[in-house]
Amino acid sequence: MKIGVDLGGTNIRVGLIDKGSIVKTKAELLMNKDNLEDTLNQLKSLINSIFDTCIEGIGIGVPSVVDVENGIVYDVVNIPSWKKVHLKQILEEEFNVPVFVNNDVNCFVLGEKHFGHGRNHKSIVGVAIGTGIGAGIILDNKLMSGENCGAGEIGYLPYKEHDLEFYCSSNYFIEEYDTTGYQIFLDAKQNDPKAIRVWSEYGIHIGTALKSIVYAYDPEVIILGGSISKAYSFFRDQMELTLQDTYFPKSIEKLKIYVSDLENVSMLGAAVLVDQHKEFVENSSFIEVEKD
Repeated sequence: MKIGVDLGGTNIRVGLIDKGSIVKTKAELLMNKDNLEDTLNQLKSLINSIFDTCIEGIGIGVPSVVDVENGIVYDVVNIPSWKKVHLKQILEEEFNVPVFVNNDVNCFVLGEKHFGHGRNHKSIVGVAIGTGIGAGIILDNKLMSGENCGAGEIGYLPYKEHDLEFYCSSNYFIEEYDTTGYQIFLDAKQNDPKAIRVWSEYGIHIGTALKSIVYAYDPEVIILGGSISKAYSFFRDQMELTLQDTYFPKSIEKLKIYVSDLENVSMLGAAVLVDQHKEFVENSSFIEVEKD
């Protein structure tokens, strides 16, 4: 059995995972984010609550760039105290099992590859849209991490007056409409014309982001996850229209787009890191993904 950890800027989720199934899971709001010791103690306590002697290892996804080999995380999004944290070393000393750390969206796409919509495909991009926007990339059955585990940070690509993250994340609804994406979602479910129009505009922005992914990686499949993906039915049509305006229509014609429906997919993907650690190639930006 393995433990998968999905560490976000708001919540910590941990799961006890056996043969791809979550046996037990626990979650807590992340407290005292300005205090490194407090956050680490909370993380250790939550892992300890499901830990037992059968654990083979711990995999953890973190919203940051990561030194994958040494398990050091840098400048974690929305956790101000996590500037440089030797997370692998800290947790291995605490639990005496191997620990593997990677970017949270990489864990998302690993989860989809092994257990979700990506199982029968070899080139997949998972896109998480919520507080921010980021991508995890598997090409030819290999997870593309980049030198600093920063491959797929598409949100920082320049777009209009800001960048893609401004227009494709939850911040867009706050800055442009002084409300939340969730409220716009509820309004759209009530057929509110303004809300419908807002989601149509959002479809243009996310369609542009996905088009950039197609130009850069030419995947078979794009899988959307994150809180905003729950509103897919409201922005899908305009997103698809935006994708049609392309230099490479054949790529769009063959592209499949799914919305993740797998609960705790990033946690499952984090646990995959334990199985995949021997696949890590030293001095390479790729981690081999086992074929199903």
